[in-house]
Amino acid sequence: MTKVKIGTVQMSCVADKAANLAKAVDQIRVAASKGAQIICLQELFTSLYFCDVEDYDNFELAEPIPGPSTEALQAVAAELGVVIIASLFEKRTEGLYHNTTAVIDADGAYLGKYRKMHIPDDPGYYEKFYFTPGDLGYKVFKTKYATIGVLICWDQWYPEAARITALMGAEILFFPTAIGWAADQDEETNQDQYNAWQTIQRSHSVANGLPVVSVNRVGFEQDGAMKFWGGSFITNAQGRLLYLASHDAEETEVTEVDLTQSDYFRKHWPFLRDRRIDSYQPITKRFIDE
Repeated sequence: MTKVKIGTVQMSCVADKAANLAKAVDQIRVAASKGAQIICLQELFTSLYFCDVEDYDNFELAEPIPGPSTEALQAVAAELGVVIIASLFEKRTEGLYHNTTAVIDADGAYLGKYRKMHIPDDPGYYEKFYFTPGDLGYKVFKTKYATIGVLICWDQWYPEAARITALMGAEILFFPTAIGWAADQDEETNQDQYNAWQTIQRSHSVANGLPVVSVNRVGFEQDGAMKFWGGSFITNAQGRLLYLASHDAEETEVTEVDLTQSDYFRKHWPFLRDRRIDSYQPITKRFIDE
């Protein structure tokens, strides 16, 4: 296909997993009714963002993948003929958990999963307590409508992750995300942080000649201490914004991307042609100090 319609679901969440899943399914239906072919949900959409604290009880939120949530979404995908990108808390086995995104094709088939590779550990984002770093490597998925690459939130700050996924043949990069502001933070800092977040992802689009889709949650959580900033967006293959969500509202929108633009921009801005792959070995070092 040369053009694909992308549905983005930016929503707030509550403590009840079933309610969040039902809400996501409702919004998938809304997106499909607007013509969406590939629909991306935000990071860990079945729960509140629980990584603000280190609490063993939160492991009860995890589930196997495939499992109950993917089965419910497979039925919806098959019914509506849409691809669904679903970010979930995976219980791999007793005591082993991942931050994982499942990809479901338009016929309801489970295509596989990507496990988040980069795991943050910062105030309000204690993900290393919960998640083992991904061990599946970077992944692409050949869906009915496009070959897609999926990365997750903290992965979005690493150009290496986007580059490798693009080199594997991704036609679109998707970033399910959960990121916000401390509620007592000043507006200038808020704007600087959001601009950095958007800029780094748009740069992946420019460097790789691909559309980028970033879907964030929205609303206050952590007893009002954290405001998830929304601001979901889609770029074309040169980083131009095609869609930009608000910072405050739940939004389910559909945006068309033109996959033929990648060839045009890669011909006129031939970054892949001019890569000096013979010179990149030092990047495998933690720091070049000797």
